[in-house]
Amino acid sequence: AMEKSYMTVFLLLIVISCTLAKDVGKKETKETTAKPKLPQTLSRGWGDQLIWTQTYEEALFRAKHSNKPLMIIHHLEDCPHSQALKKAFAEHKDIQKLAEKFILLNLVYETTDKNLAPDGQYVPRILFIDPSLTVRADITGRYSNRLYAYEPSDISLLYSNMQKALKLLKTEL
Repeated sequence: AMEKSYMTVFLLLIVISCTLAKDVGKKETKETTAKPKLPQTLSRGWGDQLIWTQTYEEALFRAKHSNKPLMIIHHLEDCPHSQALKKAFAEHKDIQKLAEKFILLNLVYETTDKNLAPDGQYVPRILFIDPSLTVRADITGRYSNRLYAYEPSDISLLYSNMQKALKLLKTEL
């Protein structure tokens, strides 16, 4: 029984040291601000400066209560199409700026919500959900066989679809 309590204390120490490290990091001096920020894990490279939600449930809750539309990106780390779209998305300054007006979620796994796969579980696919928690099946990409797919060359279409999602908000709610 002794070993077990040692283990608990050890784990507690790790947790404490991690939280202390976080606080120390907050008080940034001039020299640390010059260093590039560490990527935020939840962004998975889609925009490290943006605030990403962790789960679908959290994203829905936030969309509903903040009255912001939700943008969900389904992708896979080892899919070349996902990688290419991610790069285009992350490097597009206007998209990154506009994305601040959304509740954001990127998923590398499927949810049990069938509404998020209106025409199949392919990646990458991007869906918009309004604050009334309705999937906007009317905001689509250019491919008739995969309505919510975007290629890097479709990045300006994605940008205008994001604007559309925000505009719908103003006119409907």
